[in-house]
Order: sequence, then structure tokens, then C-alpha cells
Amino acid sequence: MFALPLPAVFSRLAALVFLSAVLCGGTFAAQVDVAGVKLEDQMDLRGAPLVLNGAGIRYKTIIKVYTAGLYLGKKASTTEEALAVPGPKRVAITMLRDIDANELGKLFVKGVEDNSPKSEMVNLIPGLLRMGQMFADQKQLKAGDTFTIDWLPGTGTLITVRGVPQPDPVKEVAFFNALMRIWLGPNPADWKLKDALLGKQ
Repeated sequence: MFALPLPAVFSRLAALVFLSAVLCGGTFAAQVDVAGVKLEDQMDLRGAPLVLNGAGIRYKTIIKVYTAGLYLGKKASTTEEALAVPGPKRVAITMLRDIDANELGKLFVKGVEDNSPKSEMVNLIPGLLRMGQMFADQKQLKAGDTFTIDWLPGTGTLITVRGVPQPDPVKEVAFFNALMRIWLGPNPADWKLKDALLGKQ
């Protein structure tokens, strides 16, 4: 009886496994490469499945500062839709250059000020002060360092730096939405990044 060479057997076996997964409705996790940073196109956050809505690069003039990815429970193509999506959400950031963490915190605070109604600012100040102090405590963020900004219903806005969750989440959803507007608001940090996060690039 004719026997297939061993590599051919493995190739055929791999093909059968793939076909079986497709027929059974299985999916394979894929990655998106943004400036060398790998972002999963699907993830699980506290038991909730999220999809990568979009990802891009924050530029300062021509300098790449960081990558950002927006994860939502379902796809959204406008700021209003992204803010309205229920359930957990995540903004995932990876630094592409070394930066003073305190300066980055100040830029985020300015981004909130530039994109929030004046009437809302008084309620946002406690959370912004806490966030600013958190970044000041980090001293410096280096290329390759990561941090995430999560919205967790029932918990609040949780910021995790280099894998370490920061204490005292801000419970009001208005605070998380204000942070989202840094990138998705009417005066975003980077217009191309806004389009990328909304899946328009």
C-alpha cells in the first residue's frame, strides 16, 4: 500500500483541522500589526468578548509617539456609536518612544479639556487629578511600555500600566467617555488616529 511521506501527512492533517474548525463555526485569533505592535483582533475582558474596532499611530509632527487600539463589544464607525456601545471597553496603548509620563498625563488632561463641554469639567476634575498623579508617579514611559484604559461596568474606569492595575477606579461612565474623546472627540489628539480607531482607514 502506498504511504504518504510524513510531511504530507502532517499537511493533510492540518488542512483537516482547519476545515473542521471552519465547518463547526470556529474562529482563529488573528493579529493586526501597527508599527510593529501586535494587536489581537478579538479579546476577552472580564468575560465579555470584544473586537478591535480600529487601531493606529499617534504622531507628534512626524514622530511616532504611541499606537492605540480601541476594543468594543461591537463595531462602531462614529464617536456617538462608540460611546453608546454597552458593556466593557478598552483603549490599549503601546509607547513607540520614551516619554516623560507626567507630560503625557498633562496632554491627556488637555485632551479632555479640549473635547468636553465646560459644564461637565467640574465633575471630571477629581478623576483627572487622580489620573494626572498616576502618570506623574510613573516618572517615565519607555518604548514598548503598554497601558490600558478599561471601562468595566460596576467597577468604573480602570487604568493598567505595564500590567499593573492602578488603584481607585473612577466609577462614573462620564469620565471614561471624556477619556475616549481625547481620541474620538471634535478636537482629537490626532485626526488620522481618530479615523483609524473608528475603522475608517
